[in-house]
Amino acid sequence: MEEIILDQEVKPVRYAGFWLRFVASLIDGIVLYIVQMIITVPLMGIMGFTALNAESMNEAQQMGAVGAIIGIVLMTFLFSSIVQWLYYALMETYYGATLGKMALGLKVTDLEGNKISFLKATGRYFGKILSGMILLIGYIMAAFTEKKQALHDIMAGCLIVKK
Repeated sequence: MEEIILDQEVKPVRYAGFWLRFVASLIDGIVLYIVQMIITVPLMGIMGFTALNAESMNEAQQMGAVGAIIGIVLMTFLFSSIVQWLYYALMETYYGATLGKMALGLKVTDLEGNKISFLKATGRYFGKILSGMILLIGYIMAAFTEKKQALHDIMAGCLIVKK
């Protein structure tokens, strides 16, 4: 078993496999869904109210209402994207794990076992887009690589280890 220095102590490294990471990802998805719904449900209510009142508007007002609805949809998408990025990057930078990883006793480290920087966590997050774009093969790689790394982990120089 390979060893790295974690928190100034030499400890054997136990890499987190595909299924543990998958469950952690599900937990994180639920957390993010709840946070995003707290914000987006009121926005969707405004959109619905605007759409319902569109019949009583003149053509110029209807065009303005359509513009407002498109603006709300774009704001919601932008907000959702920023919340996800900051959730993963900040949690992994300051706590070494997201809530899902914490619940399963996992930790994100660099290749030497140290905490990762915000820049590295950001790179890892955006690398997940590539991992997903190639038919999720980037994620599935965690089941087959020696250190249980997904493509985005390899790109960012990170490991997911069991505490």
